[in-house]
Amino acid sequence: MEYTHVRHPFGPLYDKESEILILGSLPSVASRQQNFYYGHPSNRFWKVIASLFDEEIPKTIDEKKALLKRHHIALYDVIEECDIKGSSDSSIKNVIPTDLERIIRNSKVKMIFCNGKLSCDLYKKYHEKKTAIKACALPSTSPANAAYDMGKLMKYWKAIPGHIQHKEEK
Repeated sequence: MEYTHVRHPFGPLYDKESEILILGSLPSVASRQQNFYYGHPSNRFWKVIASLFDEEIPKTIDEKKALLKRHHIALYDVIEECDIKGSSDSSIKNVIPTDLERIIRNSKVKMIFCNGKLSCDLYKKYHEKKTAIKACALPSTSPANAAYDMGKLMKYWKAIPGHIQHKEEK
């Protein structure tokens, strides 16, 4: 498979009430085709987030946005541009990082969680000094992370609701 130069196709999802930020690395091929985060049907991200808050798994982009907004969660990635083979995080090179400071400045984000080791490593390399916020690495919800079933993922991801101050009713 050949390398492709990819520019992040859509912007961050946040508002002034966002309290935590979840960062991935770069949208997968399926996500880029759908023009929204975690678009691969086998990615467990939306199932995990819905389970954290005892909600139905969102199906549409609008439902996904509403779920995150209700729970003051911002969503973005650490990579703005890079060279990549398909959706393979291990092939990523020539990284140009995203601008996370605008999210921090225009929200209430005080805690950052990374969806997978690569996003956390890249966050520490490119962003941590600028944002002055330490990140917590969580196991990836990617289907490539077969070592973690839903139960094992939830064991780690359940830390998220405890960092949200302004709980919302469904």
